[in-house]
Amino acid sequence: MSETDADKLKDMSEEEKAMMAEWEATAGEGASSGGEAMPAFDGDVDNSGARILNQEEIDSLLGFDDAGSYSGEKSGVMALINSAMVNYERLPMLDIVFDRLVRLMSTSLRNLTSDNVEVSLDQVSTVRFGDYMNSIPLPAMLSVFKAEEWDNNGLLVTDSALIYSIVDVLLGGRKGTPAIRVEGRPYTTIETKLVEKMVEVTLSDLSSAFDPLSPVGFNLDRMETNPRFATISQSGSACVLARLRVDMGDRGGRVEVLIPYATLEPVRELLLQMFMGEKFGRDSIWESHLTHELHKTDVQLQAVLGEVTIPLGEMLAWKPGSRVMFPTRTSDELELRCGYFPMFKGPVGQKQGNIAVRIEMYIPPEKEEDE
Repeated sequence: MSETDADKLKDMSEEEKAMMAEWEATAGEGASSGGEAMPAFDGDVDNSGARILNQEEIDSLLGFDDAGSYSGEKSGVMALINSAMVNYERLPMLDIVFDRLVRLMSTSLRNLTSDNVEVSLDQVSTVRFGDYMNSIPLPAMLSVFKAEEWDNNGLLVTDSALIYSIVDVLLGGRKGTPAIRVEGRPYTTIETKLVEKMVEVTLSDLSSAFDPLSPVGFNLDRMETNPRFATISQSGSACVLARLRVDMGDRGGRVEVLIPYATLEPVRELLLQMFMGEKFGRDSIWESHLTHELHKTDVQLQAVLGEVTIPLGEMLAWKPGSRVMFPTRTSDELELRCGYFPMFKGPVGQKQGNIAVRIEMYIPPEKEEDE
């Protein structure tokens, strides 16, 4: 024990010394009995008593394994970052739009292929653009289309199985036999043109699916086979992904429609509706009833024959028989008011022994100036 500690012990009272001796005895009993007085950990403790993580724990949290390589997909930090995409804004009306697309595509592809085609909707989800582009199984055909009225782009991806199935069907392949795939070579011009025909039919159906909500035209811009050349948005942009399954007997494949949220922004309010034709804060029945009743309301109009400003002292000197001279002439137009608001103007005359005013001009209300 140092001299400083000895001086501190001298200054301590008898009660404090007894309490300190009791703590030392309790700690000694815990150590001799093999009990755990405090949980052991490798990290240090700062002055405030908070635990300081060691390097191994920091690497594990950030996603580095024992060998020092990064595995961020399983780390807690990356899970928190990626979870934000799951809770992105829900657009209920999109489900109805894609259901209409499924029905329209089934009919259109049957007319195109003269075969029994069944189209089904597998999933409508939200993804990041960069993550989706990295997950596309190649080879595939990526069709970039533009929404003319919304002034933005979207993406339609046709997988290899559907490409060869469409080519086989349109070129007269036998029913009941799967399409023959020839991997490891680029798509020929004939194959590209046949797929382009199917893509144009699909985009036309997609336009028709959006028509009850908001008229829009989707036009094919270009077709790519390399995802790097089909970039239409930033890597971290949120997108709506609809996965469609196309079955033609034993043949078929997938079509995926990717629309960024930025493309859907002009019709965002419409897509937030729970059902078609929903009105936010409006009741059309009550609105029409109120309009009908307002048209039957009686309104009192006052014709102002003349106005003059008189001093208060002169008005107090009035007596029975006093005359007030107005500057109005018989050729002047009178003003008709509803309360204090001027409504109409017209010349004055006489009809059936009564003074009458013929309405010839409407006086628009004055706009209130912004404060």
